[in-house]
Amino acid sequence: MPLTLRDNLPFTTITVTYQGTTMDIPQVLVDTGSATTLLAADIVATIDIVPLPQDVLHTLRGVGGTEVVFTRRLDSLQVGERRLTNFDIEVGGMDYGFAMHGILGMDFLTRAGAIINLREMTIAFTN
Repeated sequence: MPLTLRDNLPFTTITVTYQGTTMDIPQVLVDTGSATTLLAADIVATIDIVPLPQDVLHTLRGVGGTEVVFTRRLDSLQVGERRLTNFDIEVGGMDYGFAMHGILGMDFLTRAGAIINLREMTIAFTN
């Protein structure tokens, strides 16, 4: 599956399914420096992924600063042909000063067996 280079960073499109509703999310950063996968709250709200009173908020810290997030379990998260079921994501504001709708982190990349080829700008997956 091709990666798109934008601002010298690799982006892809992912497909998420939550409570039976599926949507494609473009402009997701492929980030081996991120432990978890984070999606933008305003994007996933369209499929009813919203904070609930019982959600526990967490603070993520990284190079981009800090972010308060909540966790939600998806039915599945898919990149290309690789789909992981019952996958937990973090959901937050993602106000980093440029347009992106999510970060595909090491939690997905390692479980899915991702092979990132920067010469060819592709992401593939082991069987």
